[in-house]
Amino acid sequence: MSARDAIEIDPPYDFPGYKSTALRAPKQPLIRVAPHPLEIAGPAFSRSFAKESEADLTTWGKSAPLGEKMILVGRVLDEDGKPVRNSLLELWQCNASGRYAHPVDQHNAPLDPNFLGQGKVLTGDNGEYRFVTIKPGAYPWRNHPWAWRPAHIHLSLFGNAYAQRIITQMFFPADPLLPIDPIFNSVPDPEARQRMVCKLDLEQGIEEEALGYRFDIVLRGAKSTPTGV
Repeated sequence: MSARDAIEIDPPYDFPGYKSTALRAPKQPLIRVAPHPLEIAGPAFSRSFAKESEADLTTWGKSAPLGEKMILVGRVLDEDGKPVRNSLLELWQCNASGRYAHPVDQHNAPLDPNFLGQGKVLTGDNGEYRFVTIKPGAYPWRNHPWAWRPAHIHLSLFGNAYAQRIITQMFFPADPLLPIDPIFNSVPDPEARQRMVCKLDLEQGIEEEALGYRFDIVLRGAKSTPTGV
């Protein structure tokens, strides 16, 4: 049993409060299989794979997007605190009104023609990353009566091949919707839940323009960031 399993860091496949998990959760016990060659391949991403402009989600349109501009920084680390270099980190989110730029999202909120809501970077030599974006809005969903998702950002992290991928969500401190969000609370361990909450980091912001937030991602071990949310 791994440290993640022992402390129940990741959410269960079937969580009653999150209704859609009942439809997609496996009905039979999982079977461990040998790694596929794609999972043990050598480095797959050159430094040119992610353009510098893709880290700034506020420059995609003809003018600045609506909403509160923010800077998101962090490091990707292994269980020993060592940096994970040259790893592809993708980000996607809704706009300041709480709507995704995706045809499936039919929420009755305005789209922002200057905000696509997606970006990507490759981590640096110290495992660091940096995004410029806007703070996402909360939005209603039909999981239960009066259900609203708290403001959050989705992050997808690849290893050295496409098959090596984890997904997590990042939340904001002191959000009153966190205690009643089934997805956030599907993580069994309270301390692990708090590792999905970013920290205000004013020095990483831009004075009179954008607040800074820090969100480190730990891939393995007892202090790892919950995934599968």
